[in-house]
Amino acid sequence: MLFNLQRFAAIAGLASQGTKLEYSEDGTAWTEVGGVKTIPELGGSPQTIDVTTLSSQRQESIEGLQQNQSLAFQCVYQGDNFKAMAALSGNHKQYKWKVTFPDSTTSTFTGSFVIKTDSYGTNAALNFTITITVSEGPEFAPASK
Repeated sequence: MLFNLQRFAAIAGLASQGTKLEYSEDGTAWTEVGGVKTIPELGGSPQTIDVTTLSSQRQESIEGLQQNQSLAFQCVYQGDNFKAMAALSGNHKQYKWKVTFPDSTTSTFTGSFVIKTDSYGTNAALNFTITITVSEGPEFAPASK
């Protein structure tokens, strides 16, 4: 058993190594996506609502709804990981997704997905991208010490 000191100490930062992406049909049994290479920004910027009046000296805005976005996760093609995702890609089903950081903080969201292969070149790794259209979330849950 490995003891991860990052989970128990005040830290100056956290390395991304060990972050994982998982999906589930019902949110109870999770399947890890193998070969994840990059994780996009999670969360979204709020839309702004203009509340400027004729008596305002400057434009005034308030926070509106947070924008949902598509999330693109790049993966290294490892055969089985591609086959598993290709079998589900484009079926329009809403899956539960979870990103777990090395300190056990999680970000969960719901969405359907498609995959595409990335461009290939000489002497380059084969990669594919999972693009999730987020319908709910993301919600963050801080790690418990």
